[in-house]
Amino acid sequence: MKYIDEYRDANAVHQLAEALKRITTRPWTLMEICGGQTHAIVKFGIDELLPPQLTLVHGPGCPVCVTPVAIIDKATHIAAQPGVIFCSFGDMLRVPGTKTDLLSVKAAGGVVRMVYSPMDAVKLARANPGREVVFFAVGFETTAPANAMALFQANREGLKNFSLLVSHVLVPPAMEALLSAPDNLVQGFLAAGHVCTVMGYEEYFPIAAKYRVPIVVTGFEPLDILQGIHLCVLQLEQGRTTVENQYSRAVRREGNPVAMDIIRQVFTVEPRTWRGIGEIPASGWGVRPELREFDADHRFGLTEYQAQESSECISGMIMRGVKKPHDCPAFGTRCTPEKPLGAPMVSSEGACSAYYRYRRTTVPSPTLPHA
Repeated sequence: MKYIDEYRDANAVHQLAEALKRITTRPWTLMEICGGQTHAIVKFGIDELLPPQLTLVHGPGCPVCVTPVAIIDKATHIAAQPGVIFCSFGDMLRVPGTKTDLLSVKAAGGVVRMVYSPMDAVKLARANPGREVVFFAVGFETTAPANAMALFQANREGLKNFSLLVSHVLVPPAMEALLSAPDNLVQGFLAAGHVCTVMGYEEYFPIAAKYRVPIVVTGFEPLDILQGIHLCVLQLEQGRTTVENQYSRAVRREGNPVAMDIIRQVFTVEPRTWRGIGEIPASGWGVRPELREFDADHRFGLTEYQAQESSECISGMIMRGVKKPHDCPAFGTRCTPEKPLGAPMVSSEGACSAYYRYRRTTVPSPTLPHA
């Protein structure tokens, strides 16, 4: 398949890995800030191909993982209300709140629908005028345009029974929060390619300059990731700190202006709490005040709701790059995909999920499919 097979060519991957070994002269710590990249790294053993001086740590790049427990509690509370149809993508159904998850609410009789698009929820609102239809709008900049369009369409049609429970987070403020933390280890970033297809990468230039870190917009296949690492290490070894675009087949510097326009019509920037990390200023989107009637927080009176996270889960340290999943005493024992303590173990993009799936036992030499 074009743009996949050629980026999984084993010979090209190993040649690039050898080139990395030749240019790396000092210890460097890089962070990928995308859960899809994390899973590719662990699945294909990319980190095991790197020179010993290079360390990859896993950032807060899983939108499910960073959704705070208070938002999950809000979702389960709303979903359990009579007359509500609660709609969500499947990856949120088993994320634990303080007491339960959406799948358990469904099993107890709540009307929880797994949908494939926020427009599916709009259709449900149109077909069920006597019921409240709520869509769980979670994600980074990548999913925001479709969620914004759903609210825009509901408003245009006058669907007063439709609302969004919003937990949208923004990548650049999170990167700044990581870099300014006293325990920061990160010296370079692999930026998430899909985020940049929407937002572009203009916002990364001030971050690279301020904190003197290279940032490389990177794709998701093995060769993409190794090329991103190669570009990042070249900058570090040469004393340069700028932004480069490895994922040029999909990303433009200016992003997608049409998508950004619909986002701005519906959402406004606000502080956002990240699970395991805490509140980061100007790091999320919320529904604009003039559209507040479509905000499920407002509609169900949950704006001041707070909840306490599990004290045993170290997901915050994992998503800050300070720890790895194997460093958690509960990993694979008290925390499993069947009984997760935190979202990183149950999400398909979570670092703990990747390690549980691919690194629970001794991993053989990594192999890659040939093109």
